[in-house]
Amino acid sequence: MDRFVLSALVQNNAGVLSRVSGLFSRRGFNIDSLTVGETSDAKLSRMTIVAQGDEARLEQIEKQLAKLIEVVAVHRLDPDRSVFREIALVKVKASSDTRASIIQIADVFRARVVDVAAESLIVEVTGDQAKVDGLIELLVPYGILELARTGIAALSRGPLVLSLI
Repeated sequence: MDRFVLSALVQNNAGVLSRVSGLFSRRGFNIDSLTVGETSDAKLSRMTIVAQGDEARLEQIEKQLAKLIEVVAVHRLDPDRSVFREIALVKVKASSDTRASIIQIADVFRARVVDVAAESLIVEVTGDQAKVDGLIELLVPYGILELARTGIAALSRGPLVLSLI
């Protein structure tokens, strides 16, 4: 099974998210990540959907998505021609003995410490999925108390623009 990323421009209406996710579940697809946000036009939102499947099922999903009335445009993002980013907030156990080494690890990943408490730190990291996973892997031995990930936000590089075509 291949991992794929779809970018969809949708009308910013109630129920669109439900219809799109329902389309995936009816066809037996699990959505690995779904990020939705308003665009520069308040009437439109961009959905970035990450899922896994073979080429035939992916084509079926793309065609079915494009048929939904609220979907304005759909495009599969080529990993070599796109920028993928994710944000994660990681709350890590931090004693006075471990605090400096956690901050040092965060610095290596160009992550920021955004909150300091007596027994913990919250680290914010932005990057591709491998970078986020790498930081989390190194923080596990310290004790991750909480973790929140945004899912992938993505845009294609260069002149290709997902718009009202």
